[in-house]
Amino acid sequence: MSFAEEFESNLVSLAHVLQKKYALLRDLDKSLQENQRQNEQRCEKEIEDIRRGRSGNNVTPNTHFSEEAIDEQKHSVRIADEKVALAMQAYDLVDMHVQQLDQFMKKSNEEMRREKENAAASNLENSGEAGKAGEGRRGGRKNCGRTRLATAAVASASASTGMTSTGMDLDLPVDPNEPTYCLCNQVSYGEMIACDNNECKIEWFHFGCVGLKDQPKGKWYCPDCATVKKSRKGR
Repeated sequence: MSFAEEFESNLVSLAHVLQKKYALLRDLDKSLQENQRQNEQRCEKEIEDIRRGRSGNNVTPNTHFSEEAIDEQKHSVRIADEKVALAMQAYDLVDMHVQQLDQFMKKSNEEMRREKENAAASNLENSGEAGKAGEGRRGGRKNCGRTRLATAAVASASASTGMTSTGMDLDLPVDPNEPTYCLCNQVSYGEMIACDNNECKIEWFHFGCVGLKDQPKGKWYCPDCATVKKSRKGR
């Protein structure tokens, strides 16, 4: 049983215990009020008797309350003390459960913090490896063929953001070590094509950014290199 399940079970038990204690408190309070009412009536009667004795010719008038009145007052004090004890017990029970919950929350927050740190360290390590792999791809264009697909990780990230290979804006966090390509200056994603100009500064382009849907036949040049090539032919 997990802590949450055990704590929930204890809360159910706590509710029953508190209900019984509060019911007993109400009974004690009712008994205390009745005892105080009777004691007040008895004391008022005895005070009246004392006044009459003083006003009469009684040589030794009674100036003290009766034993019954004193016993009733002592009984009221005992009931009040019992009410205080019950209230303290209820408070201690609730406080104990609050402390248990605080400890569980502190432990859970610590575990979540560690998981986030481990996940961040793992992501950073994976990003570093992806960056090195990307640099290798950039330097080995001739060995990769004219077209290629982005890595599964980047393609998955692209799909999760709702972007397609035909979109030019890819709102993805770019790792400093991950190389960027194309006219959009974004990381590799989707299907890409290499410019046949060996001196092309960009080299790789996303199909959607250069208006391609299928792999072209023959040699293909990016818009900048195509413009330069045409201008050279016109001279």
